Amino acid sequence: MEAKVLSIIEKLKDLYPDPKCALHYSKDYELMIAVRLSAQCTDARVNRITPALFAAYPTLEAMAQAPIGHIEELVHSCGFYKHKARDIVLACQMLLTKHGGKVPGTMEELLALPGVGRKTANLLLGDLYSVPGSVVCDTHCIRICGRLGLSQGKEPEKVERQLRAILPPEESSNFCHRIVLFGRDICTARSPKCSQCPLSMWCTLIHNA
Repeated sequence: MEAKVLSIIEKLKDLYPDPKCALHYSKDYELMIAVRLSAQCTDARVNRITPALFAAYPTLEAMAQAPIGHIEELVHSCGFYKHKARDIVLACQMLLTKHGGKVPGTMEELLALPGVGRKTANLLLGDLYSVPGSVVCDTHCIRICGRLGLSQGKEPEKVERQLRAILPPEESSNFCHRIVLFGRDICTARSPKCSQCPLSMWCTLIHNA
């Protein structure tokens, strides 16, 4: 398994040498907000919404004091806007009252923030703090790692544990970013481009067909 994992990592590095989070942000708390908005929503749509949101409330203090109703209006098209608006304001308030205005750097502290689950926490730890072993289990990751035989099942926490056990810790965050890009470009949920896939030799979708 170790040789297979390393080979897959190298193939993905060739495809995406400089992977970046697709969400646009300039401040640590803006990434936290953008990831919350991305739940059940595309990154592209989030990136269309956040400029107006961040312009309306350009500081953490302003966001923490924002009327939830106005945040709802600004993020309405992201879906689940009432929950997301409330979580954004409450999380920003907690950053100010408990964390000195900074997004915390531990899993335990992040999970205590409103609206922050393990996927969000792992992304923040990897992107903001370069914490080794940060595994972001989104739908792309679960689908593709299952197809490649790197994981089993569809429960995010179980897949996260399986991947954490086999991925080199220093590669895990970038691996997950690359998997997202790969899932959008080639290994799509429907009609994957198997004939163009550099990972097809490991794909159970092809070999079990």
